[in-house]
Amino acid sequence: MNEYDSRDHLRPRVAVLKTNPENALEDFRELMHLADYEKFLPKDKDTALKINVSWHHFYPACSTTPWQLEGVIKTLLADDYKKELLHACNNRTVVVSAKKGEIANKHKLVIEKYGLRNVHLYENEEWVTYEPKGKMLVLPEIFPDGVKIPKRMMEENIIHLPTMKTHVFTTMTGAIKNAFGGLLHEKRHWTHSVIHETLVDLLTIQKEIHSGIFAVMDGTIAGNGPGPRCMVPHVKNYILAGGDQVAIDAVAAKMMGFDPMSIKFIRLAHEAGLGCGDLREIEIVGEDVSKVNFGFSANENTLASRGQKLIYWGPIKPLEKLLLRTIVTPWSYLASIAYHDWYWYPFVGKKRVEAMLSTQWGELFEQYRSKSIKV
Repeated sequence: MNEYDSRDHLRPRVAVLKTNPENALEDFRELMHLADYEKFLPKDKDTALKINVSWHHFYPACSTTPWQLEGVIKTLLADDYKKELLHACNNRTVVVSAKKGEIANKHKLVIEKYGLRNVHLYENEEWVTYEPKGKMLVLPEIFPDGVKIPKRMMEENIIHLPTMKTHVFTTMTGAIKNAFGGLLHEKRHWTHSVIHETLVDLLTIQKEIHSGIFAVMDGTIAGNGPGPRCMVPHVKNYILAGGDQVAIDAVAAKMMGFDPMSIKFIRLAHEAGLGCGDLREIEIVGEDVSKVNFGFSANENTLASRGQKLIYWGPIKPLEKLLLRTIVTPWSYLASIAYHDWYWYPFVGKKRVEAMLSTQWGELFEQYRSKSIKV
């Protein structure tokens, strides 16, 4: 139960801080304490650190940052969360390799540095059919044989580790969408045409199965444009945290320049009582972000996202099942890999990566190449 549910509907709290590469790890600790994180995460339960790998390349603002992951781990250990009850949690997709991504983004280095278990949900993990107790909007129709989730997620705390970025399908992506990879199997792309409703269904399930839910969002480098991969990265120096997944996404959306309640999954979740998306009802502590507006836009598309939208919501909609749910489906995986990995990253993305590596955050990222960084 999050703060919005469990404290007589008191205003949910979202903590926001400005940070810098020199003080990032300490600032994550302050941030989590400002958000009263220990009240959301029982210490006697296993705690999953749900890492976001949106690409198996390093691309700024795309995936969980190493300082975000390390800051959270250091804070947990300093506050007497037992190391043996903490583990990193990774999922995979048909087009993104979490195994490559955890190396490229320095996650594995941090995990090994602190001696944590590293769980990949598709390796020796049992998936079970779950029957939700709450109202479902779309998942039973999409998966008539039942919604399968990782058994280990039952009665486990989860800390979501998203980044601040825009998204071609959902305008922005944050704490709520971070569960999309962890709770649904590789056929989750079947839900893209009803992605907003799917995210609300997954939040309902999360609140039923997890012993505690919390999110720590990295906006040190934020992404604007056709996310979650082909964005323009911008240094913004913000970090956010909160126990209400709807509230933290609402605050992040506002900071990026969007009206939170105009984003369908935030509005639906708010209306369903799964959290608070109304900024007037959210207590924001730390930085005053009332005038923060990054001016981001999610209107731009790539060649790949244009094609996907034609299938999900355009004139090719009648062919969606044939194209994406039959033996011909691998064409879509190959098309995505060809566009993103063989064209866009080498010819567009690498220049942006090089530019970002020349910043102070880039210098910090390069430091993670060495295991000599002290605990």
